[in-house]
Amino acid sequence: MKIVVFGPSGMIGSCIVAELSERGHEIVGASRTSGTDITDPAAVSAAVSGADAVVSAISARGVDYTLADAARSLVEGMRQAGTKRVVVVGGTASLEVAPGVRLFDTPEFPEEYKAEASQGIEMLAFYRGVSDLDWTYVSPAAFIHPGERTGRYQLGGDQFLTDANGNSEISAEDYAIAIADLLEQGAHAHERVAVAW
Repeated sequence: MKIVVFGPSGMIGSCIVAELSERGHEIVGASRTSGTDITDPAAVSAAVSGADAVVSAISARGVDYTLADAARSLVEGMRQAGTKRVVVVGGTASLEVAPGVRLFDTPEFPEEYKAEASQGIEMLAFYRGVSDLDWTYVSPAAFIHPGERTGRYQLGGDQFLTDANGNSEISAEDYAIAIADLLEQGAHAHERVAVAW
């Protein structure tokens, strides 16, 4: 497949690019430094034209846009280009730790991450209103980090995933495997999924 990856040089994005490349896919990195502004639907349309799928691995850090605004522009550009499949690197805060209780709502959620987490929550709400594209929003474990590519992960739904000891963790490399599998299988369209060890 030809896959356009927005945010290809970040910690998560670079692992996704590496995993997809290793599997033989044609990868096009899209970023402002490569000449594609995700906040410009026309630029997005030009970048994704002819692609089989898109991965959005953009960050909320150090940018002059919100994740939801970037998502709106990305979706509009994809519509213009006729590209239907997008897999989105999402946030963890909107996952439920109990019925109707998000991780974001718990007293333990760090105050310093709330602004960024709010953007992820707003982005998920936007995608949930999109019916004409095959989107999948992928929430990682609470602790995602560079590490070993073990080839194992568990996939969940809207619930916060933990192991038997209550830890929520995954390597960026194994998260990238989950992203690649979702792309190749075309699975979980119009859904949010959680990924952890």
